[in-house]
Amino acid sequence: MSSQHAVIIGGSSGIGLATARTLLARGFKVTITGRDEKKLKAAKASVTGEVAALAMDAADTANVPAVFKRIGGLDHLILALGSGKGVGPFATMPIDDVHQGFVEKVLPHFACAQAALPAMAKHGSITFISAVTAHAAMPGTSGIGAANAAVAALVPILAAELKPLRVNGVSPGIIDTPWWDFLPADHKSAAFAGYAGKTPVGRVGTPDDIAQAIAFLIADSFMSGQTIICDGGLGLGS
Repeated sequence: MSSQHAVIIGGSSGIGLATARTLLARGFKVTITGRDEKKLKAAKASVTGEVAALAMDAADTANVPAVFKRIGGLDHLILALGSGKGVGPFATMPIDDVHQGFVEKVLPHFACAQAALPAMAKHGSITFISAVTAHAAMPGTSGIGAANAAVAALVPILAAELKPLRVNGVSPGIIDTPWWDFLPADHKSAAFAGYAGKTPVGRVGTPDDIAQAIAFLIADSFMSGQTIICDGGLGLGS
């Protein structure tokens, strides 16, 4: 595996950084990208292995192709960037928030996957990261759920269109990442306890849980067109 190059968009924290650690431990060469150069530098310093870091705002889709030309050849692309827009009651959801959610997540996923194609190994893989809101009936998630559903919809379409390149997805549930830092610590703890109580496994997820699912999809050459729902069973009761 030492010759395999994985590029992780949104790799400076959370699921992206956990995936970088997992793949580096398996001998991959890894490139991580992120918008914040300071966070990116700290992320690179926190891992061990052959890792490069490149600042990129994936929402600036016009600049994405130029960044991928700088990255060069790659075997696997992992799209771990997200958005917090589109959460709240449907009746009062600002359309601007829904639009921004698509700008921050759906369009960057599309643009990065497209820009990576010329340099991707023929038998490589793309892994999209959506979320359980794409599949579960969770009130208050209409906007963000629509964005995640759009990302998930790309998986089977591109698996058929881009073959033999493999295209898969992971749909995480409630994961303890910096995405939740908008909440005060006590509110976050209460929210996590509530979600944990709704899952058969009795806890919220960790970034490493999702990183393991991503690594499995990368490693198994018989997996294509599939989205793994890795949510601790939360969606079963929604």
